[in-house]
Amino acid sequence: MSSNCDAIVLGAGIVGAACAMELAHAGMSVTVVEPGVIGGGATAAGMGHIVVMDDSPAQLAFTHYSQQLWHVLAPQLPPAAEYETPGTIWVAADEVEMQEVARKQSIYVTRGLPVRVLDSHALLHEEPHLRPGLAGGLLVSSDAVLYPPVAADYLLQQALSSGASLIRQAALQAGEGKACLANGDILSSPRIINALGAAAPSLAPGLPVHPRKGHLVITDRAPGFVRHQLVELGYVRSAGSGTADSVAFNVQPRKTGQVLIGSSRQYNAHDKSVDHQILQRMMQQTRRYMPGIDKLSVLRTWTGFRAATPDKLPLIGPHPADPTLFLATGHEGLGITTALATGKLIRHILTGSGSEIPVEPYLPARAFHPTTETAHA
Repeated sequence: MSSNCDAIVLGAGIVGAACAMELAHAGMSVTVVEPGVIGGGATAAGMGHIVVMDDSPAQLAFTHYSQQLWHVLAPQLPPAAEYETPGTIWVAADEVEMQEVARKQSIYVTRGLPVRVLDSHALLHEEPHLRPGLAGGLLVSSDAVLYPPVAADYLLQQALSSGASLIRQAALQAGEGKACLANGDILSSPRIINALGAAAPSLAPGLPVHPRKGHLVITDRAPGFVRHQLVELGYVRSAGSGTADSVAFNVQPRKTGQVLIGSSRQYNAHDKSVDHQILQRMMQQTRRYMPGIDKLSVLRTWTGFRAATPDKLPLIGPHPADPTLFLATGHEGLGITTALATGKLIRHILTGSGSEIPVEPYLPARAFHPTTETAHA
């Protein structure tokens, strides 16, 4: 069987769902192709931290814009999405990291973000379960958290209510205006959006997207044990530490009263099973900052795979070798944060609608023909 539509979206994780919603709202006929649970891949494995990051000007613009979109959408989200704005505290272990606090504060203030520098006493007042002796931190009160699978399902339902259709099949091939499905059906469209995350290269060979494995732990209920998303400032160094496996202190309060614990990054790890050595390192790092975490019982541990690019920016826009293939992948650990902005940029590229931020830093062509300028955009 063959069918035609204005756009095909491959993947119904939170990024694919956001793209489908925006295109359907633009009046396009959209077909979403997803064989598994909606938001069941990297979306379900993520922390759900909606955070502004500043590794580059392009990342800062993208994450800030998308966070603003989430704030606008928040009142419409179902209660099960557990959307809250506890804020993030970037924790400084010493005076050297307090210099990083000052740098981040300066950048964030220029964007109009609500921030407050905490000294060691103020830090312990905000988070009494942190160990004494930490130098301080930066509180960014606009950062939010949510439960990603429910949010992804909500976005997809918005697309379906605007006329999109959902096909529960796997796509085996995609390109040149066609998507071939596992059941033998062929879908035709001049616009095919590959939003398959770390699996995107399976349908776009040569795509410079690579999986980074991560671990998460969730505890039993302990209301108030953690009040903000807490991230060590060393996380920035950890996240960009070449190809070495790394761990960092990163904990989140859930609306249920539970504590979500991260974070780890592994390269060239394709096994979904929990790596107990990495998990042990991750928990040791958590204890260094929050010794009382051992009082909480661990309920579950799991892994997921982030879709990483060399320059830590996503690939959003046309594939340089196929004018019918568009990419919406490579978000690494920021797919939840930037899903809504990705949908907006895909809509802008495919329909010519206005865009609040320039699309050029995220276009895929840079990854196939990198230049010094685009690599450091």
